[in-house]
Amino acid sequence: MMLKKYILVSFFAFAMVMQACKEKPPDANTTLVADAATGTPVTITHPIKGMMQETVTLNAVSAFLLKSFVKANANGYLQQVNIHLGQYVQKGETLFVITTKEARALGNTINALDTSLQFSGTIAIHAPGNGYITQLNYHAGDYVLDGEPLAAITDNRSFVFLLDLPYELKPYLPQNKMVHLLLPDGTQLTGTMGTPLPTVDPAAQTQSFIIRINTNKQIPENLIAKVNLIKLQKMNTLSLPKAAVLSDEVQSNFWVMKMIDSITAIKVQVQKGVETNDAVEIITPAFKTTDSILVKGNYGLPDTAKVMILSTPLKK
Repeated sequence: MMLKKYILVSFFAFAMVMQACKEKPPDANTTLVADAATGTPVTITHPIKGMMQETVTLNAVSAFLLKSFVKANANGYLQQVNIHLGQYVQKGETLFVITTKEARALGNTINALDTSLQFSGTIAIHAPGNGYITQLNYHAGDYVLDGEPLAAITDNRSFVFLLDLPYELKPYLPQNKMVHLLLPDGTQLTGTMGTPLPTVDPAAQTQSFIIRINTNKQIPENLIAKVNLIKLQKMNTLSLPKAAVLSDEVQSNFWVMKMIDSITAIKVQVQKGVETNDAVEIITPAFKTTDSILVKGNYGLPDTAKVMILSTPLKK
């Protein structure tokens, strides 16, 4: 009886040991092979067909081509100065009030005889047009002579942007009669390309072109705006995001990784055309807009690679 119990206990112990051996965790190498089989995680995109423009960005500086001077119209003292530097004034606004020496002496005599006459003998000087005060030469109480410049006002009608154009870019002007200007605060303006100034900067070899704008926005002088000039424009081109196009170290050969099935991508040589800030024209081969091209995870892949698509692009 004791012998039977001993045999049964030994049998169950042996069975438990065998079961534990079967449930041993998988080998690390096996796990790595399984993970590798899933492929490199990638994101895909599709070629886009449409218009592409190759542009160059230049600077344009705001300027007033004309300024008018406000002059004294009599000898006398400045009784009032109603302006300050940088102030915007409108046509007809009173800028200065002058009292002549004779009027001051005569007024004191008349007022002493009869205060009801209220003789002032003052002369008001008004703004000749709309603009900014860019120069102020005198203060209240100063004595001025007839015809002496008191202040300078910009002429709003002469407000323009001056584009510093490299001379070699002049051939592109015929297709840039209308241009868009981007101000530092994000404001976009439309301008008309005008005539050039008859001088060239001797160092930079740039020529200033006048850009006229039509806006009620008050823009200060010497503000720098960005202007995009179109160098080349193509219609119905096929393009890809820049991140989808790879190259060698000397950038003489270019290629993309194209999906040929749901898990395999192959290397395809391409010829580039027009480039923008974020896209590249593909001249050859003639991709379809339904083709799937790797845009992320494509760097360093072999000519034929197993991949795992993480997400698909949004349809435009």
